[in-house]
Amino acid sequence: MSSNQSKYKQIVDHVVDGIREGKYKKGDRVPSINEFRRMYGLSRDTVFTGIRVLKSKGVIVSHPGVGYYVMTTRIPFRHHIFLLFNEFNEFKEDLYNSFIKAIGGSATVDLYFHNYNRRVFERLLRDANNKYTAYVIMSGKFAGIAPLLQSLRGEVLLLDHFHPELRGKYSSVSQNFEKDTYEALVYGLPKLRKYRHIVMVQREEKEPVERYDGVRAFCERNGFTHEYIGTTENRPISEGEVYMVVKDRDLVHLLKRAEAQGMVPGTDFGIISFNDTPLKEILAGGITTLSTDFKLMGKTIAGLIGKRTVETIDNPWYLNIRRSL
Repeated sequence: MSSNQSKYKQIVDHVVDGIREGKYKKGDRVPSINEFRRMYGLSRDTVFTGIRVLKSKGVIVSHPGVGYYVMTTRIPFRHHIFLLFNEFNEFKEDLYNSFIKAIGGSATVDLYFHNYNRRVFERLLRDANNKYTAYVIMSGKFAGIAPLLQSLRGEVLLLDHFHPELRGKYSSVSQNFEKDTYEALVYGLPKLRKYRHIVMVQREEKEPVERYDGVRAFCERNGFTHEYIGTTENRPISEGEVYMVVKDRDLVHLLKRAEAQGMVPGTDFGIISFNDTPLKEILAGGITTLSTDFKLMGKTIAGLIGKRTVETIDNPWYLNIRRSL
């Protein structure tokens, strides 16, 4: 049993797998709480949690003073999943749709958002505890949440961006922002050689600073200067600069400023925008983008649910080189 596999699931899996394999038929008696305790070496509370999950799904029914019996051999869902996103945007929509497709008919999924509000995040998790078999959580930069995650009675998986202290403790599919940014710049080095200075544009507290760590490492090893700024608004563009922009609003400011100064992206200065969209394929003749594959992320995390090992997976990046570089 791995560290992220709640012990009560042994009880749930015992009954569900027994039904699927034909060992239990409708009306058959299943082991009592004390029998389960002896079979798996679990506490009474842990066994009772498993029993409660089975009863809530309508799989078993209790007859006071007699025991627990199989109520149906039609198992509607193997998992009941709590899915918590930080926010909703078109990239998260791709992730969600891919996740739902990969899960198929084997689970029910309830989607929630915390919008980077720590109190909302904690309240949602506390309210959800004991109600789900799996918790797929996109926590962002929240630190010190390990005790809260450990309290959840169900399988815990981490998605996309989370605090480094949690890495390796739970199965996860995430972006390695420092490594991805560094490797993408190395990949684009033939195009970048005509520039001299890389400007990372990122201002919001929620954004990962590891991106700039990747920029800094690349610049130091390849002879570029570098800079970190909060916005492109009201900033004059200098020839030979490359701007790496997270927010589309900063991308718009940049393009407007370039037009006002009579400068051409990809010739006088460069642009790399994070997260690809169809619009960026045609905007200003094509904006170079650095993005992760959110559809693959959704598919991969779905495949980890129910596994009995902790797996740490870095979702792949891709650099779409277009005219702006």
